[in-house]
Amino acid sequence: MLHALMSPRTTRTVRSLLGTVADAVRSIVTPAALTEARQLETIETETAPDPADVYAADELPEVEAIETAAAEYAAAADQARTADRAKRKTRKLLDRLPAGLYGGWLVSRTPSSRQTADLDAIRATYQRLGLGDVPMKQSAPSLKVERIDVPALTA
Repeated sequence: MLHALMSPRTTRTVRSLLGTVADAVRSIVTPAALTEARQLETIETETAPDPADVYAADELPEVEAIETAAAEYAAAADQARTADRAKRKTRKLLDRLPAGLYGGWLVSRTPSSRQTADLDAIRATYQRLGLGDVPMKQSAPSLKVERIDVPALTA
């Protein structure tokens, strides 16, 4: 019984619960401080370095153009997430169908032309030849655009 209470999963659950209770208490005592802390948490996330071809300071477009592009990007990203969820939902049924004609819809499967490295086979080859760990490189950083509330600056 004691072992079950000391498991990492239980510890995470208890920490999460304590964090939620602490947030609830703070929201009653100082609601503005909790909101400010949450905004700072989102701003101070880990960032990747800028790519080499970013605008120089004198080349930056107008702020309005950047805001428009960011808003359009965020809207398109939301539409893409909605579409991905809809595709995943419908694929649950369609993936289980045998190939064939269903009403006016032909369901078939074609082989993919994409290939990926078989990392298990590569690791086995590296180990067999005594070459150490498989060299890996980081993927390109993901672009993240989010709307935040910035307090108005007073002059």
